[in-house]
Amino acid sequence: MKRDATLQQLRSGAPLDVLVVGGGITGAGVALEAARSGANVALVEARDFASGTSSRSSKLVHGGLRYLAQGQFGLTRESLRERDALRRDAPGLVQPLRFLMPVRRGDRHGRRRLGLGLALYDRMARTRTRHWHDAANLLEQAPPLDPAGLTGGWSYQDAQTDDARLVLRVLAEARRLGALTLNHIAVESLSRGSSGVDGATLRDAVNGERIAVQARCVVNATGVWADALRGELGHAPKMRPLRGSHLLLADWRLPLAQAVAFFHPADGRPVFALPWEGCTLVGTTDLDHREDLNREPAISRSEFDYLLVALQQQFPSLGLAATDVVSTWSGVRPTVASAPAGSAAAGAPTTAPSKEARDHFIVDEDGLITVTGGKLTTFRASALAALKLAAARAPALRGLRADAALFAAPDAATMHAASGLPTALRMHLLERHGDDLVGLLDAAGEGELTRIARTATTWAELRWACRAEAVVHLDDLLLRRSRLGLLMPDGASALLPELEPIVQQELAWSEARWDEEQSRYRELVRRCHGVPPEVAR
Repeated sequence: MKRDATLQQLRSGAPLDVLVVGGGITGAGVALEAARSGANVALVEARDFASGTSSRSSKLVHGGLRYLAQGQFGLTRESLRERDALRRDAPGLVQPLRFLMPVRRGDRHGRRRLGLGLALYDRMARTRTRHWHDAANLLEQAPPLDPAGLTGGWSYQDAQTDDARLVLRVLAEARRLGALTLNHIAVESLSRGSSGVDGATLRDAVNGERIAVQARCVVNATGVWADALRGELGHAPKMRPLRGSHLLLADWRLPLAQAVAFFHPADGRPVFALPWEGCTLVGTTDLDHREDLNREPAISRSEFDYLLVALQQQFPSLGLAATDVVSTWSGVRPTVASAPAGSAAAGAPTTAPSKEARDHFIVDEDGLITVTGGKLTTFRASALAALKLAAARAPALRGLRADAALFAAPDAATMHAASGLPTALRMHLLERHGDDLVGLLDAAGEGELTRIARTATTWAELRWACRAEAVVHLDDLLLRRSRLGLLMPDGASALLPELEPIVQQELAWSEARWDEEQSRYRELVRRCHGVPPEVAR
């Protein structure tokens, strides 16, 4: 994807059927399904693709046992259906993940209660994955678990993904079907005609250019920022931003062959530790995010300590400490408030964060179609529902195809190019890049198909991202096109000397620009992805 060429197409002035605002998973799904229907569609993202919640999730594709426990049966059923569809349509990128749930003497959630919940979960999924294991068998499967009071545990199956790469694959599929996608382009203002919202004025953050775009409908898929566009039309806020924070540890410090889900000793909230990308991911918190949404979120020290205490309690023999944490991240969930803003005393919500529903919110407000709320797992269902509403304004959307596979099968040229690769590398590149694999292999320099450190990422993928995946800043490359900035200490700063010539060749950055990007990136990693400082006593 060449950014300049895409910009030129957007400047052409041809009216769009759909302008999608927001380049996270929901916006990507809307752009893909609109393009699949034959509509003329463009997507713009104010920052980078997936730079909001969609690269900062728990990486889970799941039905949501917590939602089932809260009686949200419809959401759980839909999520399980979408989970299974993603596993079918994106094999490798969406992988099955087995969970263990330890049960101890005196637990509020005992064997029977958890078993009943898992039985209903399996029934909704029309399968059986749950099994009971005695204490000895459970410890064989997860040796670091504390054996004290352990009576056994349940196992069941969900799935996981690389959330940012899923977004990029969906966007690539949308482009294959004719969609225009542009990052670092914000909506400056909406335009309105006799039938309501009919376009927008956009501003390119790279060169400052303003572009006026006409569209039969505008889809607001900006997630937690949805109220900003809605506010332009005078609508009251709907969102309740909730922050979820995570830790990442080296797998040798917390070795797990499957996920372990348990309850926090302080408040009984569910916590999990799971293998992800060769490391161990731990999450998550759930609290109101009251900071400026335009400032990158970061884990607080209290959240950090909360998760670390849970690990120390569940895996005491490992002696885990703050120094074992490789990286952290926080995402702000686009949760729709259960009560109107300001309806509670002093404006404080009365519903606990963890009890807010995760259903999507879809509404047509004078031609602005807002789709928000929801979950990573249910993005396609949300996108299709929003476009069905939009079809009244854009007749091209009447050709929506809910039964189509998410991604087209790799073509013959792709499979031929992949055939000579080692099996593990072939599967890794196919699942993450699809038909772009041919171009990636052509671009690869000598020795660039080797893995970087202990990750699965290759140097060729970094070169390809610079050449063809709209990298504008260093964090686009290291935090989203790849996840090296999370998987390696200090944001993978040790790679920067080797990365510099690749970036300068592909992006034509000057020495001054490289120095500026390095400084900007290091500060972002320090503030948002490191271990937070101790709270002053």
